[in-house]
Amino acid sequence: MKNFKKYLLVGLLIVVGSLASCKKNLLNVQPTNIVTDQQIWTDTHLIQGLMASFYDRIPSEIVINDFNHYIALCDYDEAMYSGQNNSANEAHNNIVSYANNRNYSTATLYDYVYIRDLNEAIINADKFGAATLDAPTRAQLKAEFRFLRAFMYFQMVIRFGGVPLVTQPLDYDYSGNAVPLRQPRNKEAEVYDFIASEMDAIIPTIGNLNPITKIADNSRANMYTCYALKSRAMLYAASIAKYNALLTPSITTPGGEVGIPAASAPAYYQKAYDASMAVINSGLYQLYNVNPNAGENFYDAIRQKGGNKEVILVKDFLTSKSKKHLFTYDNIARSVREDNLSSSTVTPTLGLVEAYDKLDGTPGTIQTNVGGAGSDFVYYTNLTDAFANRDARLYGTIVYPGAPFKGSAITEQAGVMTWNGTSYVTSEGTVLGSSYTDGLPWVAASGPNRTLNEVTNTGFYLRKYVDQGALTSTRGVQSDVWWIWFRLGEMYLNAAESAWELGNVPNALAAINPLRARAGFTGANLYTAATLTRDKIRNEFRCELAFEDHRIWDLKRWRIADQVLSGGTLANANPSAVGYALYPYRIIRPGDPTRDGKFVFVRLIAPRFKAPRFFQTFNYYVKIDQTTINNNPLIVQNPFF
Repeated sequence: MKNFKKYLLVGLLIVVGSLASCKKNLLNVQPTNIVTDQQIWTDTHLIQGLMASFYDRIPSEIVINDFNHYIALCDYDEAMYSGQNNSANEAHNNIVSYANNRNYSTATLYDYVYIRDLNEAIINADKFGAATLDAPTRAQLKAEFRFLRAFMYFQMVIRFGGVPLVTQPLDYDYSGNAVPLRQPRNKEAEVYDFIASEMDAIIPTIGNLNPITKIADNSRANMYTCYALKSRAMLYAASIAKYNALLTPSITTPGGEVGIPAASAPAYYQKAYDASMAVINSGLYQLYNVNPNAGENFYDAIRQKGGNKEVILVKDFLTSKSKKHLFTYDNIARSVREDNLSSSTVTPTLGLVEAYDKLDGTPGTIQTNVGGAGSDFVYYTNLTDAFANRDARLYGTIVYPGAPFKGSAITEQAGVMTWNGTSYVTSEGTVLGSSYTDGLPWVAASGPNRTLNEVTNTGFYLRKYVDQGALTSTRGVQSDVWWIWFRLGEMYLNAAESAWELGNVPNALAAINPLRARAGFTGANLYTAATLTRDKIRNEFRCELAFEDHRIWDLKRWRIADQVLSGGTLANANPSAVGYALYPYRIIRPGDPTRDGKFVFVRLIAPRFKAPRFFQTFNYYVKIDQTTINNNPLIVQNPFF
């Protein structure tokens, strides 16, 4: 032991002596596991990796490859949670009220780290990249960085209102005085104006279009992506300017950090319309109209990659690159799942189903009884009869009872109703796919069921974004369906709303009816000057863009979220705040051929849905984290906090 200690001491003395004699050389050694900014910009592969990383970091509340993000569809879109019943997940069905910072994580959506990284990249493209890249290529990259920075500011302004517009890296000098780095919040209008001016500035240089075919790489921004962002941002600004002023009281701060003057609305609507039409008239994009089956066509418009000219910008996934996700695994209809676990997580509610009109232009209410409450049922020979002749977007978005998916009809049956001579006796089994005493189905393999996990609690399943490819609902294969940031369908909607708000009904009709026609409406059942209304335009947003992370933002910018999601109790709440279900039953009534063996539907509050959605006035803007204010006292808190 003594010898060991002696040798250890000698060794330490040698090391210390060596360090002392080589101190200067040691401090000059570059780490081998860190790539510097300068090194990135001397290697085209590293530059491409940097760009890919920035696109991958685009923030959003809904991200198709993250369960903890896309489950928010159960909170803010027209769906509820039907997956594994545990306290954390079941909370999505029991939202008594939205918290003051809910749905907008300050960690990922008040992200000045991302802003700083983009600011530095804009500078470094010229500072370090001139020796590697020619001037047009550097201009292209800088334009993309500016697009991503503007997109990030859009994500922040729709949540927080005005935020500090930081366009240069803020470097601390370690003097102990951080005051020079502090910036106050810009006005809400200034942030929207910044987004518009940035898009105008980079449209001439952003490129990314094949000079011969004009085919776009829809995973990177191009000039029409810039128009698309401008279209959306200007429509939001216009809506807030117009409809915030109509609230009593309106939501503002003295410095304009929240609130946009109502007089600004027309100019913003015009900018939104012009930007939308720039995309529509480009000739580069087309509404997807390939499949003659209108319902399948709308489904394909979202998921089909080959030959799809509707999508403008996507977050792509590629099986060949092992970049996949579990969205289909978590959301496929129960009877066709290919794994022994999961399915049915996000299940659409009846309210959304009934938002899709019948093709004769009448409302899409499902007829369950021949008269009012207590009257006899409507008896259907086939489950799908209740959903016949509907807006094709219903089929393309939602799997309703009896609809096909993945090569099978998704037959649903909650139980049986047996006639006892004077009334029906309802019997619901607890085993999916079980048979009743008559040897015929009791409970279908796809439910619905009141209590079981991983089977719809509403009577409906999600189709949009769910992959029908072989084994895509397994953990081993997974799916590479992309997530769409922008598509042409939205541009038509934005143009229609903007034109309507500007009082130009012909232009509104010209923009809205192509979507209506694709959904199967013809002739007199397209909109006319006599039938088009503001509420009908808003319902088109609801139907066209369901589950694409638009619904809550539309309700907010129209300033009607507190009316639609009005809280209360399940007994007295506004129906739009409640998750309703539609349960099919098989009728057993021997001797009555007009009823026996037929199906009836019962409308009910989804059994696992516990509290009406309650959006309050303070939810229109998110509370700014107190740590942010402590670090920068120039930051003004949002109203009501």
